[in-house]
Amino acid sequence: MRIARYRTPDGRVFAGLVDGDVVAPVAEESTAYMADAVRDLIASGGPFTPNGPALPLAGVELLSPVAHPEKIICIGLNYADHIRETGLDTPSSVLAFVKTAHTLTGPHADVVVPEGSTGQLDWEAELAVVIGPDGVFGYTVADDVSARDAQFADGQWFRGKNFDGFCPLGPWIVTADEIADPHDLAISARVNGEVVQDSRTSEMIFQIPQIIAYLSAYLTLNPGDVIATGTPHGVGMGRTPQLWLTDGDVVECEVEGVGLLRNTVRFK
Repeated sequence: MRIARYRTPDGRVFAGLVDGDVVAPVAEESTAYMADAVRDLIASGGPFTPNGPALPLAGVELLSPVAHPEKIICIGLNYADHIRETGLDTPSSVLAFVKTAHTLTGPHADVVVPEGSTGQLDWEAELAVVIGPDGVFGYTVADDVSARDAQFADGQWFRGKNFDGFCPLGPWIVTADEIADPHDLAISARVNGEVVQDSRTSEMIFQIPQIIAYLSAYLTLNPGDVIATGTPHGVGMGRTPQLWLTDGDVVECEVEGVGLLRNTVRFK
């Protein structure tokens, strides 16, 4: 299954099933504070049964597939080829940090950055795991957008990773049964059509079961939680010369069999 959150032209938000180029509603999201129809469906175990007419995907706005996960956990330095480009040491254990829900934005939304807030805006294409009641529910695509100057000026990464909109997610969740091996998928990023990242998830140092086991040893993973599993080589920081995103740049992040993000950077 492919499960999406989307907004119809009349402003209503639904969780729905994607089938080809159409999406059919499963549950309408309430207007309550921190409502999240997809998270709640995952937690309840479904059923994921359409209960209304399908609409063309082209006629709806795809949103972040989860709106308010309890946790967004990101894994740093988890690709061998990314380690090689940065010259950093390979971590001896999982290196985790967090993004908060205000960073989430849709798969086609603009990434709006306050003018003058950063001169080193970077991209990071990632395979993201969505947790279900009994383990991995499915997979989606994330862009761990990063303000590198803020990230490294503070002595810790929170500010540089947590600007509003710094986590495009989507375009939907592909359930785990659809992905034969999440550790053997092509992963790439393009900036203005130019390939900047081109790797495979087989470059992961810590695979998904190891990551989940490590995290679960000290915190509870709940349905709807998101784990971004790291990025491969080719980020702007690691290039020579370094390459930073500017106003109007279009960033596309893609994971084989999962989906594609396409976000435009806007400095305002």
